[in-house]
Formats: sequence, structure tokens, C-alpha cells
Amino acid sequence: MVIIALAALIGGVATGLLMDNSFTSLLTSGADFILYALMFFVGISVGLHHGLLDNIRKYHIKILVIPIGIIVGSVAGGALCAFLTGIPVYQSTAIASGLGWYSLTGITITNLMGAHLGSIAFLSNLMREIFSFFTIPWISRHLNFYSCIAPAGATSEDTTLPMMIRYTNEETVVISVFNGVICSAAVPVLIAFCYHFFQ
Repeated sequence: MVIIALAALIGGVATGLLMDNSFTSLLTSGADFILYALMFFVGISVGLHHGLLDNIRKYHIKILVIPIGIIVGSVAGGALCAFLTGIPVYQSTAIASGLGWYSLTGITITNLMGAHLGSIAFLSNLMREIFSFFTIPWISRHLNFYSCIAPAGATSEDTTLPMMIRYTNEETVVISVFNGVICSAAVPVLIAFCYHFFQ
């Protein structure tokens, strides 16, 4: 998945450099429709998890601690990056609100704040996903299984789920899927909130 994402990124850069403006304008004009399609597929993903309500009943409110912690930590990390880099807080927190979902975040930030910040959002969230592949094994050995969910963020229900299956236990995998659903659903709301609230 990471290799495909990097190949797509490199292919996009090459297309932007080599093609004329009329062709790239045609491609980028459909960005809103791509965003709507992504949101539709998030809805499908949530709907496919038939046992989700049973798991919520089983763990009660405790199951929300991990996604809330990931969301608060990510936004706080974005605010810290604003201080370190000089980027306005509303921009850095909106970028961090992608929670690792690079495709949706890149398009959304591009529509809100332009291609430059959209590219930063795409790359930073892609890097979060890539780093999670390397950190999950270490975290599972040196901390605990639940902590493995944090670097994955919104990807804990899909692309990083095989790592959870391999390095954690069945209970953590269930919570990981739930976390991914909650974080994925929260991403567009968080981006809009950070963009408008901190501006």
C-alpha cells in the first residue's frame, strides 16, 4: 500500500511537470467529486462493520478513550508544530487533523487553503502512515498493545490493520477497527473545525 501511494505521488508530480496546463486543469477540476466519493466510501466502510454496535456495548464508553486521545494528541501536535515552524495554528492543526488519512486530507486542505498546504497535508499524513509501519512492532514489544493504535490513527481499520493483527491480540484488533472508523469519520469535521475555529 505504501509503495502504491508513493508511486502515485511520483506519477502525479511527473504528470504535473510534463503535461500542459489544460490537461492538469481538467484533472484537478474533479477534486470535489473525488472528495465526495471518498466520503461515500467512508460511509460504506462504517456500514460494513456489522459487529460495531455489539463491540460498543461490550466495552461501553471505555472504547472511546483511544480515539479521543489520538484526536487530542494529533491536534495538540499540530499546534506545537505551528509554534516550531511559524505556520499559522489553524493551518497546522488542520493538517494534523488528517490523522494519517493522506488522500482525503490532501484534497480537503487543497480546497480550503491551496495546493501548497494541500501537498504538505498529503505528505505529512502519508509519512504518519509509513512511520506507523515501523513503530508498531517496537511499541508492541516495549509499551503495550493499545499504544500501537496511536501512530496508525485513522488507518488502524485498513492499511495498518495487518500490522495490528500480526503484533497485537484479538481484543486490540477489534478496538483498532473501531478507532479507525471513529477517526475516519472525524477527519473532515476536525479539519473544518480547526480551519474555522483557530483562524
